[in-house]
This record gives sequence, structure tokens and C-alpha cells, in this order.
Amino acid sequence: MKPIRFAVIGTNFISDRFADAVSCTEGAEISAVISRKRETADAFADKYGIPHRFAEPSEALGSDTFDALYIATPNFTHKEIALRALRAGKHVLCEKIVADSLSDFLEMRSCAKERGLVLLEAMRPDFDPAYDVIRNALPRLGTLRRASLEYDQYSSRYDSFRRGEVLPAFDPSIGNNALADIGIYPLHMAVSLFGKPSAAVSLGIPLANGFHGAGVILMTDAGKHMTVTVTYSKITDSVNPSVIEGEDGALTFRPVSSPTEIVFTPRRGEREILFSRAPYNNMEHEVRAFLAMIDGKLDPEPFLDVSAQTLEIYDTVRSET
Repeated sequence: MKPIRFAVIGTNFISDRFADAVSCTEGAEISAVISRKRETADAFADKYGIPHRFAEPSEALGSDTFDALYIATPNFTHKEIALRALRAGKHVLCEKIVADSLSDFLEMRSCAKERGLVLLEAMRPDFDPAYDVIRNALPRLGTLRRASLEYDQYSSRYDSFRRGEVLPAFDPSIGNNALADIGIYPLHMAVSLFGKPSAAVSLGIPLANGFHGAGVILMTDAGKHMTVTVTYSKITDSVNPSVIEGEDGALTFRPVSSPTEIVFTPRRGEREILFSRAPYNNMEHEVRAFLAMIDGKLDPEPFLDVSAQTLEIYDTVRSET
């Protein structure tokens, strides 16, 4: 079987991580790179030995140099690029946040379905073995009562903001916000583990230019009698782990994007380390899952459902903050 050939559009740090993940994944290779600046495309292609490089998406999409497009461009461009790729017959793996709104995502999803192509949000924790450990441990907690999922990561670009220079990462005019960049991880995890909430309220912290820098979302489900708190920030770091509490014990872990240790603490008894590893690039799991979806061995629909439900909450939160 021939390997799936990826094109990469966007050459930021996450594209480097994607290239590293593809390099250790059997059945995948990067055959093309697309960047607005030809010199940027050339530099990325030379770094990873990529044969084809393009400055315009239209030029790339009209070629037969790749089978699937990995999108790592600014959030507000995702819908247009994904639709163009799908209409050109290319599968699409799109970085989080997959779309700037639920309506945009539904249009992308419908286009992929009509053409028999795979569309997937590159939400790497969904495919990380650590998440299986968390999910499988939930019954040991007894009746679930509370979860506090946290991802606070001080952005290096915030130093520039504090000096008066607004870089794109802190520019709300192009759709950037801390919920899309950071908070989407714990929010997506909450929906994936516990389902769509019956109610959600939020409080955000705006910066001087209107950028949404941090926030908290409180979600409840009357049927489960449980609360879930999602905390996120691009302007502070946190030393706290995420925790899921039940009547018979608790799970703690961090970070939500790639847990390195998962601990079960029973209400009575000794703590137990369920999972431990050194930090590493867990993007390889999403690449393998994407290949399995293209090959018909894994159904993308349940993952797309979670993305849609997460975006529904995302839309609500953005309207409130």
C-alpha cells in the first residue's frame, strides 16, 4: 500500500511537531509544503526533505503531489482552506480549533461527507493512550461529582504584549483568543469524557486590546448531578493538576494536552500511579488514527460529534465574553 502523502500549509512550531510525528509513522510522508512566502516554504521543505513547495494553495491543490492536507494556519482561515482542499479531493487534518464557529464546522463536515473524504480536528489528546487510562479508571471513582480540568500556559508572546507589542497570537481581530488556543483542550476533554452539558456559564479576562486572555467555564448536567469546571489561560502558568472526583476516589493528572502522570487516590487507601512517562510528542497517535480513518478502519464520526458539541459551547462562551 502506498503511503498517504501529506501537504502542510503553515510553517509554525506546530508544523515542526507534525513533521516529526509523520517521520515516525509508517504509511505517511510529507510530500509538499505551502506557505505565503516562498523562502519560508523552501526553508521548511529543505529542513525535512520535502520535494514540493508552493506559495499559493490554488497551485498546490491543482497538483497531484499529495493526498491529504494538514492545516496549521490561523484559526480564521481554517474553513476556507479546508473547503477548497475537500473540493479538490483531498482529505483534511485541521489543527485545533477546527473552525471559528459551529456553523463553519458543519459546512466543512457536510462537504467532507458529500465527497467521501476524511475531515478530522487535530485534537491529539483524543488518540493519546493516556486518555484511555483516564477513561478506563472512571468506574473506580464511583459516582462522579466534580471535575476540574485546567490548562494554564503562559505564552512567550505575552512578554511582547506586556512591552506594548501586539503579535498575531494576541490579536483578537484575526479571531485569536485563549479559549481557542489553550482552553479548547480541557473543554474538548470535558465533552469527550462526560458528554454535552445541560448548562454552561463562563467568565473571561479581557486584556487592554480586547483579547480574551484567560477564563473559566462552569458546566453542569442535571441528570448526572455533576459539575465540571474548565480553567484556561495564556497569561499565567498553573502548578495545579486537573482532577476528577467521585464518591469513592479521585484522579489527578497534568497537562490535559499530554498527561505525563495519572494518579488514582481512593477515598480510603494508598494513592496508585496508573500511568507515568516522560514528555514527548503525542501527535503521532492522531496521525495513525487519521490514516486508519482514510483506510476505513476507524470511524471519524464520533470524534467529529465531540468537535461539534465542543464548538457549540465555544460559540456560547464567546458570545458571553
